[in-house]
Amino acid sequence: MWISDKWEDYELIDAEGGERLERWGGKILVRPDPQIIWRGERRDGRWRRADGVYRRSKSGGGAWVVNNMPESWCVNYGELTFKLRPMGFKHTGLFPEQATNWDWFSDIIKRAVAAGGERPRVLNLFAYTGGATAAAAKAGAEVCHVDASRGMVAAAKENLSLSGLSDAPVRYLVDDCRKFVERELRRGRKYDGVIMDPPSYGRGPSGEMWKLEECADELVSLTTSLLSDEPLFFLINSYTTGLSPATMEYILMKSLPKRISSRGEVEAGETGLPVTSSGLTLPAGASVRFEMKY
Repeated sequence: MWISDKWEDYELIDAEGGERLERWGGKILVRPDPQIIWRGERRDGRWRRADGVYRRSKSGGGAWVVNNMPESWCVNYGELTFKLRPMGFKHTGLFPEQATNWDWFSDIIKRAVAAGGERPRVLNLFAYTGGATAAAAKAGAEVCHVDASRGMVAAAKENLSLSGLSDAPVRYLVDDCRKFVERELRRGRKYDGVIMDPPSYGRGPSGEMWKLEECADELVSLTTSLLSDEPLFFLINSYTTGLSPATMEYILMKSLPKRISSRGEVEAGETGLPVTSSGLTLPAGASVRFEMKY
């Protein structure tokens, strides 16, 4: 398991009875988590004094039933700064478990930059509020940030500005990720690194619903075709229950051209967050990492 254990402004304090007790900077939140299927004693008094509590509704959806939070506030991860905003579906605009992946590909990018040559070109698909984009840009990459939500792209621009990366070579696009990949293929564009974080469910360009399990193979196959002749890495993240790390690994390895797959290493596993109260690690999604070896 890859554990995001370098945070100072985020802490998973406790995990009991289907919920997380978290510290985001100076704010304490309680949010649901379907992975937490066990029950135990909630001894920490912050369970009862949280600044924000999100509860799911039996009829679907949910709401912040306690909201003593500001409209937004900032947290730092190393030299990166992110603005948090409590959202309608329990989210804050940041997934802290992804920090371990940011560190992984940042090291790869930094080594490539130190070796000289052109600035690595990285494609970030389903890029959300730009956590991975900020990390890649900070490491020295030229980044293409693609997300279908105009609001998320605006939030990403703000996060990069807060991180001192306003002038970084980042291209922001509000677009359907699959359609964008198809156009890039026709244009002959290539990328040295790819980051994919597709949602479990989504809508196509004409409003049609799709499930990641049903389109993951074709989407990954299309996107691997955008890799340059001498790529650096390929990263897939997933929070979809029906897609195990091993399944995603199989899809990626069969999609990569043989000249690339035979010269690299692939790892598949879960990402996790350390739980302060128990000393254990909470699983929080899955990733497949492919790195070329030179």
